[in-house]
Amino acid sequence: MAKSYTLAQTLRSGETTFLGWVGNPDPLVVETIARSRFGAINLDMQHGWHSPESIMNGVRSVVLANKAAVVRIPVGDFAFASRALDMGAEAIIAPMINTVADAQALVDATKYPPLGKRSWGPVRGMTLGGFKSPSDYLAWTRDNVLALAMIETVEAIANLDAILSVPGIDGVFVGPSDLSLTLSEGAVIDGLSPTINPTVSHILSRARAHGKIAAMFGINAAHAKSLAAEGYQLIAVGTDNMYLTKGCNDLVEAAGG
Repeated sequence: MAKSYTLAQTLRSGETTFLGWVGNPDPLVVETIARSRFGAINLDMQHGWHSPESIMNGVRSVVLANKAAVVRIPVGDFAFASRALDMGAEAIIAPMINTVADAQALVDATKYPPLGKRSWGPVRGMTLGGFKSPSDYLAWTRDNVLALAMIETVEAIANLDAILSVPGIDGVFVGPSDLSLTLSEGAVIDGLSPTINPTVSHILSRARAHGKIAAMFGINAAHAKSLAAEGYQLIAVGTDNMYLTKGCNDLVEAAGG
């Protein structure tokens, strides 16, 4: 088996990983960001522009850069969670996991029996990962494929302990913008609002109590740094359009423009 150290092992060892966020399906964008200093790369299907084909190509680019490929699926598209893993992804982020039933559907799509109901067919994933036999890949998935449930609504917060208790749910991923929207009953959309901080801390503490991974989207670098200091382990740092815009502006400013 070619891949000796995984995202799951990194996070469970207590290390912090900063996650690049890529909504642009262009292969050059994915390759460039994958070869940067991010520890893992998420390909965003929910609000990005990825297709199944661009996910397949993007996962390849990430894996060949020796990084872990993560895929955020569209809301409720658990079938694609299985396909993304078959393509070689190590982790799935599933948005709007509000109930135990939602969490179980995520587990069913991402974990093989007896824990879940994932169908067999990881041809591409086995090739990219360097697995020599189906049994090697099957054994590897038990500890290294991550199912991360997004917690971003009042309903999800009310069901948080029950969601974290579902066998096969490896952790939670906090969406701060939707959290601000739902907690303010639609009045505010601000992922940096101090009003969500108690809830963000509560989610972290409950994840720790259940021995699960706590992940979150960082709106910017300062926000991501504060989340790491608080104890979140897998932290996105902005998005690809932010990287491009900031890079351009910084270069022009440094040139005197």
